[in-house]
This record gives sequence, structure tokens and C-alpha cells, in this order.
Amino acid sequence: MQESTGAALSAPRTPDDDGTPAANARPGVLRRYVLAAILALALDQASKVWALAELGDGRSRPLIGELLSLRLIHNSGAAFSIGDSMTWVMTLVAVCVTLAILWASRRVASTHWGLALGMLLGGSLGNLYDRFFRPPGPLRGHVVDFIDYGGLFVGNIADIAIVAGAAMLIWLVFTNQGLDGSRPQHAKEQTDE
Repeated sequence: MQESTGAALSAPRTPDDDGTPAANARPGVLRRYVLAAILALALDQASKVWALAELGDGRSRPLIGELLSLRLIHNSGAAFSIGDSMTWVMTLVAVCVTLAILWASRRVASTHWGLALGMLLGGSLGNLYDRFFRPPGPLRGHVVDFIDYGGLFVGNIADIAIVAGAAMLIWLVFTNQGLDGSRPQHAKEQTDE
């Protein structure tokens, strides 16, 4: 029996960001994390196989005028071709980023964080696959890029997954959502006002 009026019979639960108790949500969050990573990786690699087969003639194929087109390149550097002469350094950086994402996933109990980290992981693995298994050789492989954004830069599906995952992480940080789905008390008070 309750000793005082209004006292809870059980300890309060911390809800996940979608209303599910964090302890019960973890297996579902991990499934979504893994699914997001696999989907990003599969779409990236399938699109690269297509690009190598269909865009190997070197011609640019417009999609939306000059704003968006398809053009195959082999990128030895990072975004915007930064670090072209240091491909192995880009590979090591990508390995470190991938390991950091995997480490962070051990604590994830939030659906949104799981999806964001899954997209980052899938994108990172997509480009890392190229670094290890594409010519000219392991740790020096060139990333297959084929989506030309108006001549500013050429990217791929992995890059889209990375940017989407990073944007989602920024949103989660600015809305004070923790890895475990909790929100600090001061954040709750601000949203209640």
C-alpha cells in the first residue's frame, strides 16, 4: 500500500525520445542503428557499381541543368579533394571516425541517435571500403564519386548519408537529447514554458 497520497509504487522510468522506456527501447534502437548503417552502405556500394558501369565514358550527364549532374571521378582525397597526395592519412582518419561511431553506439538508447549514428557509420564504411578495396591498392584506394553539385564538388551516396547523419546529430545536440534518450532537467523546463 502507498504510505502517502500520490506516492508512486514503483521507481519512475526515464522515457526515450519516442516515449518508450530507455531500458526496453535499446534492442529496437540497435536494430534501427544497424539497419540504417547497412542500408547506407548497400545503397552507396550499389550506386558506385552502377556509376562505374554507366559513367565510365567520362561524359557528364545533366540531371537538373547545370545544378546537378552525373560525372564519374576517382577521388584520392577527402571532401573537395583535400589531401589528394595523402590518401593513406585520409584512410586512417576514416578508420578512427568509424571506430568512434562504433564506440558511441554502445551507449545509444535513443532512436534518433541510433539512426544518426547508423547513417554516419554506413557512409563512413562506404567510403572506407573504397579506400581498402579500390585501385590503386589497400589504404590508397580512390573513392568513387559521381554526383556533381554544380561544379562545386562531386560526391556519392556515402557522403549524403554522412551529411544527413551529421545534420541530425547537430539537431540532437541543440535540442538537448542525450544518447540515452534523456533530456537534462533544464532542457525540459525550457520546453515546458
